[in-house]
Amino acid sequence: MSKVQPRTLSGFMELLPARQAQFDRMVEILRRTYGLYGFTPLDTPLIEASEVLLAKGGGETEKQIYRFMKGDTDLSLRFDLTVPLAKYVAQNYGHLTFPFRRFQIGKVYRGERAQRGRFREFYQADIDVIGDGRLDITNEAEIPAIIYNTFTALGLRRFQIRVNNRKILNGFYAMLGLTNKAPDIMRTVDKLDKIGPNKVKELLLAEDIGLTGEAADEILKFIAIQGDNGQVLTALEDYRGRNERFDQGLDELTTVVKYLAAFGVPEDHFAVDLTIARGLDYYTGTVYETTMLDHPEIGSICSGGRYDNLAEYYTDKQLPGVGISIGLTRLFYVLSEQGMLNGDMNTAPTDVLILPMTDDLSPAISFASRLRQAGIRTQLYTEQKKFKQKMSYADKLGVPYVVFLGEDEVRLGAVSVKDMISGEQNTLPLDQAVVHMKNDLAVRAALLPIREPDRD
Repeated sequence: MSKVQPRTLSGFMELLPARQAQFDRMVEILRRTYGLYGFTPLDTPLIEASEVLLAKGGGETEKQIYRFMKGDTDLSLRFDLTVPLAKYVAQNYGHLTFPFRRFQIGKVYRGERAQRGRFREFYQADIDVIGDGRLDITNEAEIPAIIYNTFTALGLRRFQIRVNNRKILNGFYAMLGLTNKAPDIMRTVDKLDKIGPNKVKELLLAEDIGLTGEAADEILKFIAIQGDNGQVLTALEDYRGRNERFDQGLDELTTVVKYLAAFGVPEDHFAVDLTIARGLDYYTGTVYETTMLDHPEIGSICSGGRYDNLAEYYTDKQLPGVGISIGLTRLFYVLSEQGMLNGDMNTAPTDVLILPMTDDLSPAISFASRLRQAGIRTQLYTEQKKFKQKMSYADKLGVPYVVFLGEDEVRLGAVSVKDMISGEQNTLPLDQAVVHMKNDLAVRAALLPIREPDRD
């Protein structure tokens, strides 16, 4: 029989066991951190009716969607977690309590060209707060505070959350008489980090947008306002009173900055940045992008913002919200490429490997049960292998502890415990062995999945 060559499709990530353990640890930390803020977990179907996912219709999204027929039913794989959330809230409106706070960590699918760090199947980690009719501005400050605590919990230290408000931008463009061109301008300005100011100006002057040189210069001058957060806000005050929407956006941004400090986010971890627009017309208020300071070339590792009506394509109810999304697969790939995954983290599938050295396995089975009752992951190794092969097995898995149970240990009511990292081996009474390993494993479990290199 001819064999099929095993292969993984381009743009789809499969991990070896140790890497998978590191990825799962990141997911675990995200789930725990989100839960600390009162977000409920949600899981929506991978497959939806195409008419539901494509309710907004058109654009690049529709070109990238995985769409297929099953019988007479037109189906699609979800391309993000926001559209399914909108459907879910509209469908279950009468059963939900608002503000509705949910998090979801799940796979999404986009048929775009696979590149380094860009995948066709990837995990997103989203949080959103959905209001019924209105949503308080405080939520727009809490979201970046959650970003800060999430990334610090993962082990990231050198990152910055950049904050802006779309109302400020829309109000400013209205001052220039460019309201109709505002969406195109914002999509262009959003590329500033990638293409630089000269290219941005060139695109603004091009036929597609067709700004005058004076207008383009005014825009570049405005988005170039820099300084600490207080200085930028002060500079923006010079524009106050010329446009109502601008004034509203400035008030909102000032409040967000104030409350970010109250939420405990250090000022060196967030900055008002007038270049942040988020290219999607979807956003209507506060917008966020998060970058790694030592790797700006990576771009945003977490983004999102405020939107006025989550489910406008599914219901007449006004459902404003604010949320962020972490491209978890891409982030993990980047961290791996940069050598920032913590190699000291325990990635073994078990904490203790028991090697019975007696014909009667009952004492080993009993001790394995005792360890599991204490919350220690335990594997009983009973394969008929040479001792060297057994130890090689433990070493390859990275098992923290190997426990030996021979006739002497059984007689003494003890076990021999070998620390596979230090090489130290001690014979301990059963209860003492359990406590010793449990305490040490708790210390190892506290290691964060990301370890940033020290900078001089």
